[in-house]
Amino acid sequence: MLTIRNTPRTAGIEILGDHKDLLGVYSALHTVVGDDDEFHVEDARIRVLGVCYDLRHAMMGDRDIEFVDNDMYYEKIKRLGVVSSDKNLYYTVPVLWPEILYVFLALNDFVRLYAKSRAKTSTTPILDAANLWDGDIAQVRLFQSLVVACLKEIVSETSFRRILKYMAIPAPVLDATQYVDLLNMKFLDMDPDKRKKSLLTIVKRLVEQGSEYQRLREKVDYMAKKNHCEFGDIDFSWSYPEKIDW
Repeated sequence: MLTIRNTPRTAGIEILGDHKDLLGVYSALHTVVGDDDEFHVEDARIRVLGVCYDLRHAMMGDRDIEFVDNDMYYEKIKRLGVVSSDKNLYYTVPVLWPEILYVFLALNDFVRLYAKSRAKTSTTPILDAANLWDGDIAQVRLFQSLVVACLKEIVSETSFRRILKYMAIPAPVLDATQYVDLLNMKFLDMDPDKRKKSLLTIVKRLVEQGSEYQRLREKVDYMAKKNHCEFGDIDFSWSYPEKIDW
């Protein structure tokens, strides 16, 4: 069963599951973000595919693993007459909180665009028969619901209600994704208690795209025009710690 939980020091979330669980999320995310430049939000697409990259490498055995009880106790194994382990192997994928919050908001946008591409003449694509029971949309919403459950565990009730309202705003996803790296860096410098208290502010900044973001975006825009390149080609050379105390 796909599981998402908070990391011990609240640096982020950890995605857990067996090969089938992770493959389901991986395939759904890949599907809803579309092909290269299909939805013209390529930098956001790359951030979602970054999660897919880690999921794929986890399934390849390049990430941590964990053994999870599967309720196959001795008496049941004996009664069934099978040879079985009493634990399942789960792969684990950690993701920083600012990163997964940005991906969450980007997925809102991608689900809308994906639904519209499948029901071009509908005035309410997400409710169209082509999308209403779509398995990939359902998988993405399950993934998002598990992230929301993790938030509920670590923020106050008031903050949680406000976060949900921000997450439901149909705002365009920010395009200068270097800002997500900046938020990640700031978040890692905080202690666990401050991290919890900052989550509402992070969601608010990602949705409202206020003055701090606009200043960085102007810098990215200037450098992109000067170097005749795309936003995503601008690298501020921010280096993540080699080892994160999750």
